[in-house]
Amino acid sequence: MAAIDASHPPKKQRTEGLKVIGTHNGTFHCDEALAVYMLRLTKAYRDADVKRTRDPTILDTCDIVVDVGAVYDESKQRFDHHQRGFGEVFGHGFTTKLSSAGLIYKHFGREIISNKLQLTPDDPKVESLWLKLYKEFIEALDGIDNGITQYPNDIQPKYRSRTDLSSRVSWLNPAWNEPFDSQTIDAQFSKASQLAGEEFLGRLNYYSRSWLPAHDLVLDGLSRRVSVDPSGRIILFNLFIPWKEHLFELEVELAVPAHAQPLYTIYPDEGSGNWRVQAVPVSSESFESRKALPEPWRGIRDEELSRVSGIEGCIFVHASGFTGGNKTKDGALEMAKRALKM
Repeated sequence: MAAIDASHPPKKQRTEGLKVIGTHNGTFHCDEALAVYMLRLTKAYRDADVKRTRDPTILDTCDIVVDVGAVYDESKQRFDHHQRGFGEVFGHGFTTKLSSAGLIYKHFGREIISNKLQLTPDDPKVESLWLKLYKEFIEALDGIDNGITQYPNDIQPKYRSRTDLSSRVSWLNPAWNEPFDSQTIDAQFSKASQLAGEEFLGRLNYYSRSWLPAHDLVLDGLSRRVSVDPSGRIILFNLFIPWKEHLFELEVELAVPAHAQPLYTIYPDEGSGNWRVQAVPVSSESFESRKALPEPWRGIRDEELSRVSGIEGCIFVHASGFTGGNKTKDGALEMAKRALKM
């Protein structure tokens, strides 16, 4: 390798005119593997080469540097998070310290989403998806890489999980008794970056094509609930959709008072032709219901349940009362209406 003249600023490295992304060599982690993949989804760094090194003189020749170099400065395209005093967070209510994945996503995420979905950067969908993907995908990678416990009160989990994305990327590093030459580990890093990137794009695809369209359907159901029942406590969906998170967010946005919040949702059971009545939980991840289905119905099935409830076509009510089934929409709706009064 030719010596670098320290009296002149190093020239940017190029391979056939492509830009160069710099990151550290040696053992790799999920955050920089994903950061590199995301950068290659931007206009500026599409198809960029990757230089893995800790040599500052080589890093200075790169167009952008992630996860190494002890500098965070967007104007210089330097995105490290290991230096003393670093405390950057995503904002928007999120307080987890960022890793290189979070840094790249914070600065380039909107562009990546608008590029992939062919939306204008100012489209409200871009902002919604940018925040959703951070919450559901990127933040955990930031927390894991920075050693931030998921259990702040030191609650010990009952089992260990090593199937998360960060763990799967880690397993791609050579073991202690396997070859650790630069060619081998750089090839493994490429696999890790591809793995992390494909999972990122898979999530983006799901949230853009499935999760986001459900928002408008939940809003419509919430708006029409008084026509379903004068109490306004029952929402009817004419197809199965992921409604819980949207419902809680919309209740906050629309300032729905507690006494007017829905208690039950009605929707078709996927594939069976039957209908479900489900009690709305107290929060999107809670197993506790705002008002569970009546205790006398719980754990009873079919004709016996129809006899006890006085409603035709009953199929079951779960032992906890959080959900039940009926053969028809009218039957499921009647279950919800009677449950309101019991």
